[in-house]
Amino acid sequence: MNKALVAILATIGLDAMGIALIMPILPALIRDVGHSEQSVWQFGALLSLYAAMQFLFAPLLGSLSDRYGRRPVLLVSLAGAAVDYTVMAFAPSLWLLFVGRAISGITGANMAVGMAYITDITPEESRAKRFGQMSALFGIGFMIGPIIGGFLGEYWVRAPFLAAAALNGLNLLWTLFFMPESRKRSDATARIGAGFTVLGPLRALRDYRSFWSLIGVALIFAFVGEVAGTIWVLYVQDKFHWATGMVGLSLTSFGLAHAAMQGVLVAPLQKLLGERGSLVFAMACDGAAYVGIAMAGQGWMAFALMPLFALGGTAQPVLQGMLSARVDGDNQGRLMGALTSLNSLASIFAPLGVSMFYFATRGVFPGAVWVVAAAVYLVSLPLIFGKGAAGVTPATTPATTPATGPGSP
Repeated sequence: MNKALVAILATIGLDAMGIALIMPILPALIRDVGHSEQSVWQFGALLSLYAAMQFLFAPLLGSLSDRYGRRPVLLVSLAGAAVDYTVMAFAPSLWLLFVGRAISGITGANMAVGMAYITDITPEESRAKRFGQMSALFGIGFMIGPIIGGFLGEYWVRAPFLAAAALNGLNLLWTLFFMPESRKRSDATARIGAGFTVLGPLRALRDYRSFWSLIGVALIFAFVGEVAGTIWVLYVQDKFHWATGMVGLSLTSFGLAHAAMQGVLVAPLQKLLGERGSLVFAMACDGAAYVGIAMAGQGWMAFALMPLFALGGTAQPVLQGMLSARVDGDNQGRLMGALTSLNSLASIFAPLGVSMFYFATRGVFPGAVWVVAAAVYLVSLPLIFGKGAAGVTPATTPATTPATGPGSP
C-alpha cells in the first residue's frame, strides 16, 4: 500500500475517531462544563451540531478540492483539527464546547476530499474494494476513539481531546511529506469551482436524476445508522448498567468487527451477490441486529450482535462505488461532498429526534426506537430494485449531459 493511500486512510480513521471519542464521555462532559445534569436537548444538540457543520462544509471542501487540488484542502483541515481539539481540551463553558464541536465538524468534513482522492488513484473496477478499506479504517477510528474516550476519560474527562490533537498533528506531518497531489487543476475544474456556493453542490444533485433512487437509498441507510450512534451509550447504561469503560469496550468491539468486515468481505460479497443483492443483505443483517438489541436481556448479547451490526455497514462502500461510477473525474469531489452532506443531513435531525423518542419511550419499552428504525429499512426496497439502481450508467458531466431515468421530466 503506497504512502499516499496510507495518509488518506489515516485521515478517514481520524475523522471517525473524532466522532467516536466523545461518545463514552458525553454525559460526564456535559455535566463537567455545564455544572448540571445533562438534558435531552444538550445531548442531541451536541451530536447534531457536528453533523450540521459537515452538511454545510463537506460540499465546500469537496468542490474546492476539485478546483485547487485534494492535498491543500486536506492539509488545512488537519491543521484546523489539531488546533481545535487542543482548544476543546480546555473549554471552560458549555457554549465554548459547542463552538469547538462545530469547528470539529468543519474539519471532519474532509472525508469528502478523502473519498475523491481514493477515486482519483483507483481504477473503477477496484473502487468498491478501496472504499471497503476506507470504511475499515473508519471502523478502526471508531474503535480507537472509544478506547481513548472511555479509559482516558475516567482519569480526566478532557484528556481524550489532547490525544486527538496529537494524532491529527502527526497525520498532518505524514500528509505534508508523503501524499502527492492526485489531481491537477484543469480548465474544466476551474469552471466547476467558479461561482461556488456552500449549498451549490447539494443543489446540483438535481442534475443526477438518473440515480436519485440510489441517492435515496444512501439517505435512508444513513438515517437508520444514526440511531445506533445516537443512543448506544444511553441505552447500554440504562439497560445493562455499564460503566464508562465498558461502554468504550463495546464501541471498540464494534470497531473491530466493522474493520474486519469492511476490509475483507465487501468485494467478495459484491461479487457473490451483485450490487443490489449486497445492499439487501446488509440491510437484513443490520435490521436483525437492531431487533436483537431491542430484545436483549443481558449485556453479553450486545457483544454477540456486533458481527451483524458490522455486516450491516458493508452497504456503505458498495453504495459509494455504485455512485462514483456514475459521474466523471471532474465531478468526483463535487458528488462526494454532496453525498457527505446528505449523510450529515440525516445526522443533524436524527440525533435530536431519536434521543427525544428514546427518552419518551424508555419507561415503557426501551427498545422501541431500535424496532422502529429496523422497519424504516423497508422503505428502501422499492428504491433498491428501481431502475436508478440497476447497472452502471456511463459517467457523465451533469452540466453538459441531460439527465435520464426516474424523476426526469
